[in-house]
Amino acid sequence: MSAPERHFLIEPPAPFRLDLTVWALRRRAHNEIDRWDGHVYQRALSLGEGAAAFELVDEGELDAPRLAVTLAGDRVDGRAEAEARAAVAKVLGLGVDLSGFAAMAAADSSLNGLAAHMRGLKPPRFPTVFEGLVNGIACQQLSLTVGVHLLNRLTAAYGPVATALSEGLHAFPGPTELADVDPIELKALGFSLAKARTIVASARAILGGDLDLEGLEGEEDGAVLERLTSLHGVGRWTAQYVMLRGLGRLHIFPGDDVGARNKLEAFLGLEESLDYEGVESVVSRWAPFGGLVYFHLLLDSLARSGLVQ
Repeated sequence: MSAPERHFLIEPPAPFRLDLTVWALRRRAHNEIDRWDGHVYQRALSLGEGAAAFELVDEGELDAPRLAVTLAGDRVDGRAEAEARAAVAKVLGLGVDLSGFAAMAAADSSLNGLAAHMRGLKPPRFPTVFEGLVNGIACQQLSLTVGVHLLNRLTAAYGPVATALSEGLHAFPGPTELADVDPIELKALGFSLAKARTIVASARAILGGDLDLEGLEGEEDGAVLERLTSLHGVGRWTAQYVMLRGLGRLHIFPGDDVGARNKLEAFLGLEESLDYEGVESVVSRWAPFGGLVYFHLLLDSLARSGLVQ
């Protein structure tokens, strides 16, 4: 028996390209959490006691986008639809006004071509700050390719299963699913024991009321950075990664991100390597849109590898 489905439309502000935005979220072709086949985007969400799956198809155009959404699961009532609408808008950055960035990029000789090529990109973010934190921890001192493999395994092992739309689709595990896990179990998935302990400790702190990641939304950058780096195993790079991808702070360009730094150097044709302060100085010309430049450089690298048109 198939799961109940609910169908609805979302008309995001133009311009919008679903493919670019999804690729900025998924980062690698083997991402099994954010699924994209070139036309349809699928993800599972934790809704109440279970998981529901949604899929999106853009039936519109760049300047007149229209997303057809299918929501499927055990509970797909009006409340579930409202939750899904909010999640989709957040994950795909649908409500973010990029007119200021577009104007700046158009007047910047180094950025205008790239911005024009990627017109329609919206800045994605993870559904929860916790997911952003775990993503950052997983990718510490590893290639992004390896980090995504670890996240796939974690989600397949502990994420709530969505039984509709696509086989093996799991929602990303939250603190409830991970708080009682023995770190040794995560080590068996390929995480270092130190990373495993940080993930589990963070989940337990959230459930115990000692850590409120979602509450960081209204805090100043300095306070957020201090709170995140106070967590054992979380340094400046991970904290800034969470601030950009988990909290949607689009002025943040994670200056310790080696991959992003290399992309920035190549993009500007720099012969000398940049350190953290050098990245901050270079990116300041694009303030307050450093994080948007970060996403554009990521997509540019994916385009060079043939994944993005």
